[in-house]
Amino acid sequence: MQASMRLLGRSGPVAASAAGPASAGPRPVPYLANLSLAPTSTASAPSVACAGLASIHSSGLAGPEGPLAAASAPARRAPLRPLRAPAARPCPPLASVNGQVGPPPPRKAGARPGGEGAAVAVAPPAEAEEEGGLEELDEEAGQQLAPYMDAVVKVYCMHTEPNFSLPWQRKRQTSSSSSGFVVSHGGRQWLLTNAHSVDYHTQVKVKRRGDDRKFLAKVISVGVDCDIAALQVDDPDFWAPGGPDAPPPPVLALGPLPRLQDGVAVVGYPVGGDTISVTAGVVSRIEVTDYSHGSTELLAIQIDAAINGGNSGGPVFNRQCQCVGIAFQALVGSDVENVGYVIPTPVVTHFLEDYMRTGGFSGFPALGVQWQRMESDALRRAYGLTPGQKGVLVRSLNPTSSAAPLLQPDDVLLAFDGTPISNDGTVPFRTGERISFSYLITNKFVGDTAELEVLRGGAVQKLAVTLSKPKALVPPHLSNRDPPYLVVGGLVFTTASEPYLQSEYGSDYGSDAPVKLLDRLYHGFPSTPDEEVVVLSQVLACDATLGYEDIYNVQLLRFNGSPVRNLKQLSTLVREALAAEEQAAGEAAAGADGVVAAAGGFLRFDLDYNEVLVLQAKDVLAMTPEVMRAHSIPHPMSPDLREAAPATDGSA
Repeated sequence: MQASMRLLGRSGPVAASAAGPASAGPRPVPYLANLSLAPTSTASAPSVACAGLASIHSSGLAGPEGPLAAASAPARRAPLRPLRAPAARPCPPLASVNGQVGPPPPRKAGARPGGEGAAVAVAPPAEAEEEGGLEELDEEAGQQLAPYMDAVVKVYCMHTEPNFSLPWQRKRQTSSSSSGFVVSHGGRQWLLTNAHSVDYHTQVKVKRRGDDRKFLAKVISVGVDCDIAALQVDDPDFWAPGGPDAPPPPVLALGPLPRLQDGVAVVGYPVGGDTISVTAGVVSRIEVTDYSHGSTELLAIQIDAAINGGNSGGPVFNRQCQCVGIAFQALVGSDVENVGYVIPTPVVTHFLEDYMRTGGFSGFPALGVQWQRMESDALRRAYGLTPGQKGVLVRSLNPTSSAAPLLQPDDVLLAFDGTPISNDGTVPFRTGERISFSYLITNKFVGDTAELEVLRGGAVQKLAVTLSKPKALVPPHLSNRDPPYLVVGGLVFTTASEPYLQSEYGSDYGSDAPVKLLDRLYHGFPSTPDEEVVVLSQVLACDATLGYEDIYNVQLLRFNGSPVRNLKQLSTLVREALAAEEQAAGEAAAGADGVVAAAGGFLRFDLDYNEVLVLQAKDVLAMTPEVMRAHSIPHPMSPDLREAAPATDGSA
C-alpha cells in the first residue's frame, strides 16, 4: 500500500511549513515511542508522505526531542506529505482567543450550562443514546448541531514562507483557507485552529457563519507539536450578536474522549463550496499516532467521516453536541478510504493549559530515550527479568534530556509513575484497550516530575525524573523562524532541518537525501543543546571557489582544524580569521620600502566524506561583496548570526 498522511488545512498554493516552518512536517523517521515526541514539522514542518501508519516500527524513541527521534531499527516509514490544494482549496482553520462570549440558548428542557462562561451542552434523550447509529447522527447533525454551527468560523491566511534552499529569500505570497471554532476552557473562551493553517502567516482573517465581513485576527500561540493554534480577535463586532433579537454566538464545550463506534460529526469549510459542511461517521480507532505537521506522536482519534482540505481546524462533535476534537489530517492512497484523524480533547486541553501556565507553548515532554521491545524470552532472561516482570530495554539516550544523567543504556524500564509497561511498550488504556506508554509522558508538562522504575544489574531502582523537551540534532521544523545562513566567498552554509531537506529533495527526502544526513536525522543525538548539523548548501561560482562548484549538501566537520559545533560558532571563527587576514595585510602594506604584500592566509573547510575545501582569505575578502551583488544577497549572514557576530568583511 502506498499511502501518505495529508494535512487538511490550507487550500491554495500555501504549502505546509516545514517544521513549524517546514512545519517541520512529519519527519520520515522510524517509529519511536515518543514519550513526548512533541511538527516538523514543519512544521509548520513540511509534512511527509508515509507508507501507511500500519508500517510504524515497534521500537520507539521515548521522546528524544519534540520531534520523533528515529528508532535505531532500520525499518522506517516513508515521508509524510502535506496536503497542498490549488488556490481554491480551503486551508486548515485558525484559532483565536476571544472576549466573553455567552452560551447559546437551551434548546431542550434537558439543556444545562457547562459552568461559568461555558457553552451549553445538550444531552439527547436516553433512548436515543441507547440506539446510536449513523441515521440518528445524521438527524442530529441537521437538528441538534444547528445552534452550535455559529461557533465555527472560516479562517483566511496569507503566508510568506522562506526559501530554505536560498535562505536570504522568501517565496511568493500565497493564500489559504481553513476552519476554526470558539470553545470554552479554564473560565475563558478560545478561538482554535490548526497550526499548519497559520504557518509563516503575514495576515490572518476570520469570518463568522452568515456574516459577509472578515475580521483581522492575531496568532497568540502556535503548538507545532500538536498542530494547534490559538487566535485572538480584538474587534468587538466579531463577538457581538447578529441583531437585536439574535443571541450572542455560541461557545462550544469540550467533551470527553469518545469510544470506539461512537457517532461523530465533522463541521467546517472544506473544498467544494463556500458554505459550512457537515459530515457524519464513527470513531474507528484511538491510539498514539504520528502528527505529520510536527513530527510528533500523540494521542489521536481515527474516524471514517469524510475529511477534506479546508476541514482542518474544524470541530468534531459527539452526539451530545460537545467538541471531542479538531480535524487535522487524513491518510490517503490507492488502498485507503475515509481515514481521517482528529486531535482529541486531552491534547487540546494540554495545549490550552500550557498556554495558561506559561503564556506560550513549551511543548510536550519526553524522556529522550531510544527503546526496544523485550518480547524475546532469551532477551528477558539475559537481562535478569523474572517471569512476572515486564518492560522495555533502553538502548540509547539523548544527552540533552534531563533523564540522561539518571538512566543508562541497558536499563530495563519497568514502569512509569506506577503504571507497569508491557514488553511491547504498551500500557492499559481504558477497558480492554492498550496504548503506547508514550501517552503517559505526553499527558504531563515540561518541568513535571515522574517516577521511573528500572531494572539495572538485576536490582530494581526507582528514579525521580524532571521531564524536559530534548533537542533534536536535525529539527523537524523551525517554529516559524527564518533559516540561518552564512556566505563565505561563494560558499553558502546553513543548518540541516527537515524543511531544508524537503526543499532540496522533495517529499521523498527520506530516501533521496544523502545517506549521512539521513543518519543524522534518524539516529543522531546532539551532544549539547546548541549542537547543529552545519552543511555546505551550495557553492556559488566566483574566482575564489574555482573547482568547487559541484559540491553541495555536505556536512562541515572542521574549520581550520577546529570542530564545528553550530553555525554561530562557524561565523565567529570565519570572522576572526578574516579579521586576522585584514590586520596582516595592513601591516604588510605599511612595511619597509612601501612594498604591499598579502598576508596569504588560508581558510580550510573539512567536509564529510573526507572532502577538503581551501580558500585564500584575501580572495574571500575580495569576492564576497561581488558574489552578494551577483545573487542579490542582502548580507553575508542571517540576522540571528549578525546579532552575535557582526560581519567584518566590509560587505554589510
